[in-house]
Amino acid sequence: MDFQLIEQEAWKRKEYFDHYFKHVPCTYSITVKLDITALKDKKLYPTLLYGLTTIVNRHEEFRTSMNENGQVGVFSEMMPCYTIFHKDSQTFSNLWTAYTTDYTEFCARYQEDMERYGNTEGMMAKPNAPENTFPVSMIPWTTFEGFNLNLKNGYDYLLPIFTFGKYQQDNGKYYIPLSVQVHHAVCDGFHTSRFINELQELIDTLGA
Repeated sequence: MDFQLIEQEAWKRKEYFDHYFKHVPCTYSITVKLDITALKDKKLYPTLLYGLTTIVNRHEEFRTSMNENGQVGVFSEMMPCYTIFHKDSQTFSNLWTAYTTDYTEFCARYQEDMERYGNTEGMMAKPNAPENTFPVSMIPWTTFEGFNLNLKNGYDYLLPIFTFGKYQQDNGKYYIPLSVQVHHAVCDGFHTSRFINELQELIDTLGA
């Protein structure tokens, strides 16, 4: 994993970054319903994690972050850090799984992480999460039309945040809500729309 610093004076987003990070700090979220009918024979959570991570790794605006010195750069690769629920304690834990472009191998790595750390309670069930992870949450008990996280220090957080809800059936098809929360300094509506469209296309392909 590399973190390549951005030469801001030559950066095509410099004007937009300065505006939405320094002058008018702005994050936004959008919630959509993904058609997951094609995934009815797949394990849903690891498949969705694979889909998110694949599209995140296609586009640098979803891999843009800041290092400990406040310098802006782009990770060469991202991995998902996702929540799992413990029924007994009604608490959750975070796990992360190393990414690979091979879908079957990624699902195998996910299963290994679940078997090793899935019953470990505490915020970080799998230790030593690397810097190049992005957060994913699952709320499988309710569906929603909109979802927004209110982060006290959110205006300094550049990576995307994803939240899934409970899937529902409608006219023989299955839909799941997905909230995508991003920082406007690095990600415009075009980029978010492209992400959602490409994710839907990948879901359709994985189920083919």
